[in-house]
Amino acid sequence: MNVIIANKYRDMLNSLDIEIIKSLEGVYDVNDVIDNFSNFYFDRMILDITALNDYTNTDTLQKLSINLDMSKVILLLDDNDESSTGQYLSKLISMGIYNFTRNLEGVRYLLQNPNSYRDVAHIHNVNANEGHYDDSLSSNTRVIGVKNLTEGAGATTLVYMMMKHLEDNYSVCALEVDKRDFIYLDDKEMMSTNSADLPKELMKRRNYNVVLIDLNNYSDPDICNDVIYLIEPSIIKLNRLMKRDRRVFEKYHNSKIVLNKSNVTNSDLNVFEYEAKAKIFYNLPALDERKNTNREINGLLSKLGFAKQSNGYEDDDNSKNKLLGMFKF
Repeated sequence: MNVIIANKYRDMLNSLDIEIIKSLEGVYDVNDVIDNFSNFYFDRMILDITALNDYTNTDTLQKLSINLDMSKVILLLDDNDESSTGQYLSKLISMGIYNFTRNLEGVRYLLQNPNSYRDVAHIHNVNANEGHYDDSLSSNTRVIGVKNLTEGAGATTLVYMMMKHLEDNYSVCALEVDKRDFIYLDDKEMMSTNSADLPKELMKRRNYNVVLIDLNNYSDPDICNDVIYLIEPSIIKLNRLMKRDRRVFEKYHNSKIVLNKSNVTNSDLNVFEYEAKAKIFYNLPALDERKNTNREINGLLSKLGFAKQSNGYEDDDNSKNKLLGMFKF
């Protein structure tokens, strides 16, 4: 069942042949819309943007995007010059609003074929320097995703280690998608979310220098500035991967593939790349996550462009590096 909130385009939306559970007409404060529908179940909401008071203010749409599941909202834009500009549409996309149109045919299409980020990425100007989201998140905040290609390749632990190595030089936090493994790492800067809420959670963290994401099975990695794809290069893990998808290295040929928990020596790396027909971005051995500093992690971060990272080892003789150092008493 669907919801329609209409104002200027009420006649257009009244011609839709869909099941409606609730219909509103008029102009409403965004807080009233949030209060009425944040806990209200609906399949789709068709929202005439002119039904929002102060809809030309991007703060209004930002508030809406943070409090509603925008993957279920179709935004009918006003037929004016402002809502047609690339900058305006980029602001919507940066807020996690992917389903927008200016005509009835677009509404009908999006009811059956909702957009993902991939569908609108070609019109997203990630370097836009105006607007709350674009200015801070796209320009100043770097979003790096980590995703396992082989099962259990260590994305969660690597995100933790990267965050710990970055936090001396940058403001950094981490998110995981559709899992709850971060609770075992007991760090207030590591939070769990779900696929639908990830754009909202990124919005809330727009003041950080770096946001790390354990992507798990999230379907739109293009939401990140960079994605690291992890492969554990043991015989059994590689054979399982190739049996699942024999073209996997071809698909990720131009991506940042990192060997993790790797026994491949640097001298053998060229052989591995030749056989896989893929360039390896970095080769990480099995590491002790309790160490304050791992040269290999800093090397990876330096290669990702974090110039402040040192490649040296610190003195490991401190309580944080003891076997139970990560537990709090």
